[in-house]
Amino acid sequence: MEGLIEAVPNFSEGRDRRILDAIEAAVSAHARVLDVHADPDHNRSVFTCVGEPAGLVAGIVAGVAAAVELIDLRRHHGVHPRVGAADVVPLVRFDPADPRPLECARAIAEAIGALGIPAIGYAELGDGRRPAAFRAGGPERLAERLAAGELTPLAGPGRLHPTAGAALVGVRAPLVAFNLELDTANVQIAREIAAAARERDGGLPGVQALGMLLESSGRTQVSVNLIDVDATPLHVLVARVERLAAEHGATVVAGELVGLMPARVAWAAAAHGLRLTGSGPDRMLETAVAGEFGRIPAGHPR
Repeated sequence: MEGLIEAVPNFSEGRDRRILDAIEAAVSAHARVLDVHADPDHNRSVFTCVGEPAGLVAGIVAGVAAAVELIDLRRHHGVHPRVGAADVVPLVRFDPADPRPLECARAIAEAIGALGIPAIGYAELGDGRRPAAFRAGGPERLAERLAAGELTPLAGPGRLHPTAGAALVGVRAPLVAFNLELDTANVQIAREIAAAARERDGGLPGVQALGMLLESSGRTQVSVNLIDVDATPLHVLVARVERLAAEHGATVVAGELVGLMPARVAWAAAAHGLRLTGSGPDRMLETAVAGEFGRIPAGHPR
């Protein structure tokens, strides 16, 4: 996919298939949707999208417009923190020298602002701050910070949209979103494991984590964003959570990949389990074929 750009917008809806289909149709009219991961407990969906810059911008803006029309945060309930109907709109940077992700992100922010939604910059567009810096305290606290002038949107009004909130728009490196389900209903255990695993509290570098209760199963979950896939390999993270769970008398019963992951992450985990040395993800058949005959995102590590 030479020349394509990737975006991974997160929408605050994971239960209503009609809404998800409408958002997907809006995006797909201009760009390609590779994957939709919808989670009813989180009440959130993650869309993995690629396209030429102009088409991707048009597709993401169309998807956001559909979300604004169909999602009402005043009636939203889910365990995942959020501040907007189109909660996070990241463009993914594979090549540090490629200016296009930043250009696309700024164009998307301007278009979101024109919809009456404050587009707030994060990561490369927000002095390196992560979404959690804006979600703390929920939409109510974000509204206070905007009203006080503590935050200035990239585009749009200095107040939350009454039903769609705000949109966090940024450019970031590839990450892996991964959930680990525990065989306990004690959410405090999940929260203690998450705190011990995440970088902010002295855990693994590049790891963000939250402990949550899943109403659908009655079990708990450690929900993780691995924002530096080279600092902490995914299999190291899983092993750490398994060890921490055992210390609390719990067991990891399932893992869940949210969206897609870079091939090198999957290869590193497979190589560790299979004791492979001296080779890389180009040894995966589909990766080799795609690299030889297909098109991959510009600068994407093969």
